[in-house]
Amino acid sequence: MKTMYVVTAALAGLAMATQVQAQTFQPKAKGDVVLNVRITDVSPTGTDPITTLAGGATGLRADVGYDLMPTIGVTYFLSDHVAVEAIAGTTQHTVRAKGPATDVKVKDTWVLPPIVSLQYHFAPASQVSPYVGAGVNYMLFYGGDNKNGFNLKIDDGFGAALQAGVDVALRDSWSINLDAKKVFFETDAVDRARGIKTKVTLNPWVLSAGVGRRF
Repeated sequence: MKTMYVVTAALAGLAMATQVQAQTFQPKAKGDVVLNVRITDVSPTGTDPITTLAGGATGLRADVGYDLMPTIGVTYFLSDHVAVEAIAGTTQHTVRAKGPATDVKVKDTWVLPPIVSLQYHFAPASQVSPYVGAGVNYMLFYGGDNKNGFNLKIDDGFGAALQAGVDVALRDSWSINLDAKKVFFETDAVDRARGIKTKVTLNPWVLSAGVGRRF
């Protein structure tokens, strides 16, 4: 799975960090701006029933695939412990209709899911500095192509996000960042030409590993 690339990058980053002498790093502090460049795996978890427009069962379920793409995050420290982060990136996902004897591609779509979160950093002066956060996101579906005669429309909308991560300081203002977010988001998808609809519960895991620089 593509998630393994994220895990491998994370382990490599931690191995690098263990070789750094503690006195060479700069603690995080109020007024700092941190830019993180990450590799991010966005993995939706929901599989919802596909019904007719009238609500009748079709025996099919909607399945949304994952994607691995670069993302960027900017964090501003309101105090030594409290920070606000905004992340941006775009991923491409395949929507499939699956059943006992069916597995058909319905749509490829791009998603722009910016997330803004408020974070608490437990040990900003330590070389290994964990944090947690919570925030909101907006799912914007754009581009892509319908497949196999489908004409699926997916609604944009807001969701909520929980976050946990860790910064491992390297030399000077550089750091390794590992970050996990759970986004809670569901939307409606309708194909009026085919007479079908579904409530798509995406609820993706957003798993990231990357390098940060403090300014």
